[in-house]
Amino acid sequence: MIDQDIYDIAIVGGGLAGGLAALALARADFSVALIDGQAPAAMQAGDFDGRTTALAYASARVFRRLALWDRISRDAEPIRDILVTDGRRGAFGRKGFVSSFHLHFDSRELDEEGAPLGYIVENRHLRRALYDAIEAAPTIRLLAPARRIRTIYGKADAIVSLAEAGDIRARLVVAADGRGSASRIEAAIKVNAWTYEQTGIVATVAHERPHEGVAQELFLPSGPFAILPMTGGRSSLVWTETKAASPAYLALPDEKLLNAIVARFGDYLGEVTLAGPRWSYPLAFHLAQSYIAPRLALLGDAAHAIHPIAGQGFNLGVKDVAALVETLVDARSVGLDIGSLSTLDAYQRWRRFDSATLALGTDALNRLFSNDLAALRAARDIGMGAVNAVAPLRRFFMKQAGADLGRLPALMAK
Repeated sequence: MIDQDIYDIAIVGGGLAGGLAALALARADFSVALIDGQAPAAMQAGDFDGRTTALAYASARVFRRLALWDRISRDAEPIRDILVTDGRRGAFGRKGFVSSFHLHFDSRELDEEGAPLGYIVENRHLRRALYDAIEAAPTIRLLAPARRIRTIYGKADAIVSLAEAGDIRARLVVAADGRGSASRIEAAIKVNAWTYEQTGIVATVAHERPHEGVAQELFLPSGPFAILPMTGGRSSLVWTETKAASPAYLALPDEKLLNAIVARFGDYLGEVTLAGPRWSYPLAFHLAQSYIAPRLALLGDAAHAIHPIAGQGFNLGVKDVAALVETLVDARSVGLDIGSLSTLDAYQRWRRFDSATLALGTDALNRLFSNDLAALRAARDIGMGAVNAVAPLRRFFMKQAGADLGRLPALMAK
């Protein structure tokens, strides 16, 4: 841990995106102050965050290049197949719920050796790996718990004032402090935002039969119902339910909740039992109108929050991290100020359009599939069937799911 007069970068927010940014920047020889209001031990506790992350295969390359993969590999379940189906049509087969109109992504189609389409990892394991590496990094100063009071931006640097640790000076501040980012609000950066009349219910189940690495997504009128393969004969359920109905489901005793799950889940994995507590999260959309301000860059949920329908939320943040690191390294190599607007504008041009395209695409998918209108149901089923039948289209969407399209930063490139 370093303690110096001025840091290259101060990161406000030590969650998954902020922690990954700290490590990636430190490995690129930047000095970093990482600030979070929570103690690291609290953020790694099992009851802090019950969610899992769908880590796209291009995002997994970042973890490998930052020497993090060995820390999470045993807790990362490979996704071998993805099945996407209209949950009102068809029946459960050997691998799950299928109908004549569905999408099937097979990892063997992208890689002759059958490399997975991605991985499902519990957030607590990702946090543990990140913080173990952060504590061992000589050019990262971890300030947590530390309460940020304000940030003052000057011509040559920024000053982050902390209640417990005094002032931290840095040439650039990175806001990774989540959807309600106080740093973004303080900088008067507006967002385009709306809420969904949906709640995300998350639970882990154990099951009798192996999932064989198959991820399911069933489109129901209330929203998508995802069954994601986990290690240890378990699956993570990400159940999108209406705001009106979700409190009743969350209040059910375990046996009745299991009945509701099985009604959607079916019996293709045999007997199902709850393997942990249930969680719920409000679903909302926002996109920052700017990702930058003088000596400030936004990344992760501070910059964008999208519907979980495609499991791409964290992967967008990983691409933010990789693009920001590459932008700053390039600027430093020619003697440019890493906190100047001209430097940061290159990061914004790289990331904002890509993020907006995916964010609006997932919003449109949710609106298209979260209803039971007969005409729309028929149109979307025919569309899925058509995509599934055309190999180039199918591979395009597989690459999209793998975060492997567009201009990729070096940390993500093959």
